[in-house]
Amino acid sequence: MVVTRKKKRENKDVSIYLNTKPVQQVNNIKYLGIIIDSKLNFRDHVTHTSRKCTALMHAVAKSAKQSWGLKREALNTIYKAVILPLVLYGAPVWIDAMEKKCNKIIYSRVQRLMNMKIAKVYRTISYEALCI
Repeated sequence: MVVTRKKKRENKDVSIYLNTKPVQQVNNIKYLGIIIDSKLNFRDHVTHTSRKCTALMHAVAKSAKQSWGLKREALNTIYKAVILPLVLYGAPVWIDAMEKKCNKIIYSRVQRLMNMKIAKVYRTISYEALCI
């Protein structure tokens, strides 16, 4: 598969052959667990990672209720051992993509969800207050 970075909208198709077979052209490719797209903004990687983390946090939420369930220390350990490695995998490659506001917002949602579970608060609390 090949990903191109052509800026012009016309004639995006590239004819590349490998052993007399045409190479398939795609918009994004997954390489070593990092989704690389044609614009190199890593938006697909950020959304894919946030969906995985959100699904894990909803599974944790079943056992971490307001007044009973897992303790804060256990939730903090889960966050540091499971969620953070998923979010930060390959960070040296895509760290420049975090300068974009849309990517920051997506990852702040993930962080807010887990901080709410750790602090055992309601959803009306702000993101800034949870980070403190």
